[in-house]
Amino acid sequence: MKIYKTINRVPGGLMVVPLFVGMVLNTFFPNLMKIGGFTEALSGTGYQTVLGMYLFTVGTKMTFRAAPKMLLRGLGIMTAKVGTATLLALIVAKFLGGNILGLSTLAIMVAMSDTNGGMFLALTSVLGDKEDAGTYVIQSIETGPFLTMAIFVGAGLARIPYLDMVSVVAPIVAGAVLGNLDEDLRTFFGSHESIIVPFMAFTLGQRINLRSVATAGGSGILLGVTVLVVTGFVCIIVDRLLGGSGIAGAAASSTAGNSAAVPQAVALADPSYALIAPAATIQVAASVIVTAIGTPLLTSWWYKRVHKQRESMAAAVVVLETTTVTREVVEL
Repeated sequence: MKIYKTINRVPGGLMVVPLFVGMVLNTFFPNLMKIGGFTEALSGTGYQTVLGMYLFTVGTKMTFRAAPKMLLRGLGIMTAKVGTATLLALIVAKFLGGNILGLSTLAIMVAMSDTNGGMFLALTSVLGDKEDAGTYVIQSIETGPFLTMAIFVGAGLARIPYLDMVSVVAPIVAGAVLGNLDEDLRTFFGSHESIIVPFMAFTLGQRINLRSVATAGGSGILLGVTVLVVTGFVCIIVDRLLGGSGIAGAAASSTAGNSAAVPQAVALADPSYALIAPAATIQVAASVIVTAIGTPLLTSWWYKRVHKQRESMAAAVVVLETTTVTREVVEL
């Protein structure tokens, strides 16, 4: 049976498929895994432990040895993406009652602020250059719930105790320190992140009831299109302003598969988000799928546009040089 290959045919499959399996079990067989011991530890009760493991592995992959230009472009793209997400989330929260077309402030902020790192690196490695791929060093800071929590607290959209904030960032910092001190540790833990993701998704799914989010799918598709168009446009502009081709900006127009875990993490820290977290999770998961399809198409289209412009400029230079040489010959 080709179970693994089938799962990977789904965009973000290692996150999305176990997430929905967990939700189905929780909805129709809520007590199936509540038998204690190791089995229950792999149910929704174990979510926080698995999430902590995931945040640590994410931290080990953060390296700060990169060229200044790459760091500047990466910081610019990240600021553009997160800044756009924050601006739209604030508008919805302050002027639209926290909801627009079924999309909550939480769903908008999470989906728009976190880039799919694997897709970004794959696209920039094939269609871009080493500097394009290297900009993800800074963008990796987006990963996980800490940045969302920090922005929500700073904007007055959430009340999260100080120690809860520390508890989220501590595994990331510990991983980052170890990963930068020892490259072998970074390689070991970073290469095993994909093993943790399905467990995190499955335990997360068992905290969500499908009946409460039955109408979230349509608005999730709208969210994905918004992420693709809005953040893609803004990131391309900023990338070009900072000396890039815009390819890295286009490749940043996605929603990270693992960001589906963030709404519930925020709800655990601030219970006022508990009611909307399940719907936000479904919407973010839908955005993951939409952008997994749309971001490669956008990046490919922009790549062709950039190279067409470069070819036109090269042709113009050849014509100019030929004209100059002709004039010199005539004058002689």
